[in-house]
Amino acid sequence: MSQNTDDRIRQNVRQHYARSLQRKSCCSGSHCCGADQSREAATSCCESAPAHDYALALGYDPEELAAAPLAAEASLGCGNPQGIAELQPGETVVDLGSGAGLDCFLAASRVGETGQVIGVDMTPDMVSTARHNAAQLGKSNVSFRLGEIEHLPVADGTADVIISNCVINLSPHKAEVFREAYRVLKPGGRLAIADTVATAPLPEEARRDLDLWASCLAGAATISELEEMLRSAGFCEIRITPKDESREMIRTWAPGVAVTDCIVSAYIEAIKPTVT
Repeated sequence: MSQNTDDRIRQNVRQHYARSLQRKSCCSGSHCCGADQSREAATSCCESAPAHDYALALGYDPEELAAAPLAAEASLGCGNPQGIAELQPGETVVDLGSGAGLDCFLAASRVGETGQVIGVDMTPDMVSTARHNAAQLGKSNVSFRLGEIEHLPVADGTADVIISNCVINLSPHKAEVFREAYRVLKPGGRLAIADTVATAPLPEEARRDLDLWASCLAGAATISELEEMLRSAGFCEIRITPKDESREMIRTWAPGVAVTDCIVSAYIEAIKPTVT
């Protein structure tokens, strides 16, 4: 892609998620937005009405959601990275595309006071909202930084675990994201990511559709492409597990758009070798 196209993708994504804060939980299903709405209004990366019910469907624990209601209201995702992260007390976690902070706050509870969680997001409104939510929840072991996931504002060898929820697909340079993740992880550190993947190569027309990019669809890479990017970055023990049951949910993100038949949610796991 050209630099101009990359910039247009990023700008459109920033605007999309800034607007999502205003809409809160509306809407990815036609039951919420009528047929007279534009596709942009009717599609949203992983949003649902109400958001709490959507998060439960993704596998979040209701008690955990109740402990961070403000973040849950404005959170987006296609899975629950907490379910595969196996977080331990004292660990340092970095969340790529942290949004309103839900996954950061859940991780903070698991790593405890001796642990640390760093959320990184490129949308200023999201970072401001997450910081407000952290203050409201009294989460002193969580911080949020403005930055792009291709250029993480985090020092080398900081993290024990990197998590992310339906964000890496939005990047026009995923290989750079994985190289940055590798840099930021400690030796032996691990990736625990929920994201969309393509089950077949997507049409070029769909790849050029900025609204489909912002809706977590057009930027999805195939499993083989992701495996190659992870290997090239240096990761080992790579495991990508598609969730076929997610197809019905994903079809609601862009009703009537054929490309949704080629997209599923998946869990992506990998390890940075102890000896590099």
